[in-house]
Amino acid sequence: MEPPDARAGLLWLAFLLAGHPGAQAEVHVSVTPLVEGMRGERITLDCTPLEKPEHFVLEWFLIDASGARYHLASVEPQGSELLGTIHDSRGRRPPYQVDSLGRLVMDDAQVADDRDYVCVVKAGAAGTSEATSRVRVFAKPEATEVSPNKGTLSVMEDFAQEIATCSSHNGNPVSQITWYRNGKRLEVPMEMNPKGYMTSRMVQEASGLYSLTSTLYLRLYKADRNANFHCAAHYHLPSGQHGRLDSHTFRLTLHYPTEHVQFWVGSPSTTEGWVREGDAVQLLCQGDGSPSLEYTFFRLQNTEEKRLNVNLEGNLTLEGVRRSQSGTYGCRVEDYDAAEDVELTKTLELRVAYLDPLELSVGEELFVFLNSSHTMVNCSASGLPAPTVRWTKDSVPLGDGPVLSLSSITFDSAGTYVCEASSPTVPLLSHTQSFQLVVQGSPELRPKEMEPKSGDSWTEGDEVKLVCSARGYPEPKLTWSQRSATPAEPPFEGKGWVSSSLTLKVTSALSREGVSCEASNTHGKIGHVFHFGSVAPQTAQAGVAVMAVAVSVGLLLLVVAAFYCMRRKGRPGCCRRTEKGALPPGEPELSHSGSERPEQTGLLMGGASGGVRGGSGGFGDEC
Repeated sequence: MEPPDARAGLLWLAFLLAGHPGAQAEVHVSVTPLVEGMRGERITLDCTPLEKPEHFVLEWFLIDASGARYHLASVEPQGSELLGTIHDSRGRRPPYQVDSLGRLVMDDAQVADDRDYVCVVKAGAAGTSEATSRVRVFAKPEATEVSPNKGTLSVMEDFAQEIATCSSHNGNPVSQITWYRNGKRLEVPMEMNPKGYMTSRMVQEASGLYSLTSTLYLRLYKADRNANFHCAAHYHLPSGQHGRLDSHTFRLTLHYPTEHVQFWVGSPSTTEGWVREGDAVQLLCQGDGSPSLEYTFFRLQNTEEKRLNVNLEGNLTLEGVRRSQSGTYGCRVEDYDAAEDVELTKTLELRVAYLDPLELSVGEELFVFLNSSHTMVNCSASGLPAPTVRWTKDSVPLGDGPVLSLSSITFDSAGTYVCEASSPTVPLLSHTQSFQLVVQGSPELRPKEMEPKSGDSWTEGDEVKLVCSARGYPEPKLTWSQRSATPAEPPFEGKGWVSSSLTLKVTSALSREGVSCEASNTHGKIGHVFHFGSVAPQTAQAGVAVMAVAVSVGLLLLVVAAFYCMRRKGRPGCCRRTEKGALPPGEPELSHSGSERPEQTGLLMGGASGGVRGGSGGFGDEC
């Protein structure tokens, strides 16, 4: 311990005298018994004399693990302030400090600061008093790490095997490690036993921090093949708080014998086990043993096994399977650790569904005559499982069964007939075959006449469009009694129709004679005559038209005259007839029987001279 200075020596002397029998200490010190903080934070220790003596010396001491005291700092009043002095920082970086309140300050707290600190107050005659503050520095450990056993562990062993090692580094105080399986804590002792235990090892690093490792040992069972394991480090924090750092989860690779074997047909099999001829079929075998087992595939032929394949995947693929490959197939798991009563071989029946091409009793085209009856068409279908057959025409169902019966044949019976064979238990296994039914016969005619534009009768000169449609086989030819026929759109009723149209003017002669349309082929012909009934003449209508034209011309002339008067408005005597004045002397008066009337004379004069009399034109007004 460093010797005190001269002033401190006097104070010590006063304290020694005060401690003489008959003297009594009256000074008391207040400190915080326990001060906690996190590593790297600032820690402050406070020491206060309760009696507030006028003169005192406050000193800070460090007590090491052996109990020795080291004088760190001293504080003395100086006026209204406290003056602090650091005597020895014991190599601490950064060094100790004393603030203006006499408190001992430790910046960037370290684990080495986790000690007892004594505050001593010396007040002369008032006596001496001291108190101790315990400093605890906490450090959160690094992330928890786990190292699982990478080997294959056997469930057939009857003792505990090493599972994993868990590590928690650089914490203070030392952490506690716990183990979990599927999220549930494992209660395992520290003592070795066959069912399970764990071992721990603690190391204090050069920094003063603690590292802890824990190794788990367990006896394993088959149920552990899908178990998730992990560990967690529990560490302490100030004020009695705790923290937890979990590791990542891991699984173990276990060796356990086979107890059950499954063997089945994979996609694209049906619910009843059928596969379609031509497909790639997978046979899947799976045993519940581990690690990966060896699978042997074979086919039974006359009670003998024909080996097909051996692999570790348990998958046998038959490419483009044929009907001849139907039969019994087997799979065997090669597991020598399995119990004797475990059935390691499984078999199944592979059923290949097939459907042969369809055969019709007729060719691609079937010719029948109109009104024929009892025409039979057979559709032959063979396959496994037995297919069902149905007939359709233009996607409309006609019936089920291989035989199609046609009776009372009409032109509407013509079309495409389809026979479809399919298997209800095997989707997408189907075939179709079709034929074209052609109905031969004399033509069937369907005329269409345009209605009159007004009323129920035609007027001479009206335009009319006549249409004739026919069907039959061979295709009928349409002819008209009039020329200029043009092709027309077939009627809406359906295919097989041909059409022709004729556009003409209605006349009385056509009304009397009519217009005929005829359809013919090698089997016969049929015709139709269009009549127009009574045709009204066009004369009355023509007179009315001439009168309408005359009225329109008159109205136009009146409009022109009115426009001209408006243009001449403001001139004297405009738009007034010139009054007859007395003739100049010596002028003879023309009689009404003369060659010219007065109006005509004025007209001629005005027209020739541009207006000699009165400065106006020959009209007397310029209207």
